[in-house]
Amino acid sequence: MIRVALADDQALVRAGFRMIVQSQPDMEVAGEVGNGQEAIDLVRRERPDVILMDIRMPRVDGIEATRQIAGATRVVILTTYELDEYVFDALAAGASGFLLKAAPPEELIRAIRVVAAGNALLDPAVTRRLIEEFARRPEPAIKRPKELASLTERELEVLRELAGGFTNAEIAGRLHVSETTVKTHVAHVLGKLGLRDRVQAVIVAYEAGLVGSV
Repeated sequence: MIRVALADDQALVRAGFRMIVQSQPDMEVAGEVGNGQEAIDLVRRERPDVILMDIRMPRVDGIEATRQIAGATRVVILTTYELDEYVFDALAAGASGFLLKAAPPEELIRAIRVVAAGNALLDPAVTRRLIEEFARRPEPAIKRPKELASLTERELEVLRELAGGFTNAEIAGRLHVSETTVKTHVAHVLGKLGLRDRVQAVIVAYEAGLVGSV
């Protein structure tokens, strides 16, 4: 059973999410709250598998709440905007996924299952929009973790492709290798860099100055 917590300051939004979650035989609602501080308290108390987190909430916002609980549960950020200015900050804080509130119910269900299984959910199109947002920001301080030196040329190439927002299938086509090979390279990249998922890989690639070379 996947236990899902809901954090949004709008009761009607929470009610909609609750109905969707409860419609699934393998999911249950582990609690719902209306602000970030309550979300932190709920996660510490109930230990849900996944929490659906709004960004803009009173008391403590969704970014700070995510930062405090990311190690205890998987966080899916929910927003009304495709290019919310805070999305990158939320992902950097440890969120495992990003989803628009306007997404169809089946996408929300898929997001919960993907994230609960330990994977990241960041639509390639969203990744590309985030990279466009990065381009408008001041030039980042170049950070090249020493672990980057441990990557092979092919693994570095795959990291650049990840930063471009491409799926495994797309990367396989672009590099003329099998999708299984790409999955292996992605696993090696995440393992060598000590990253939890693809979302963190995109952030590291940006901070290391690799995005501009995509």
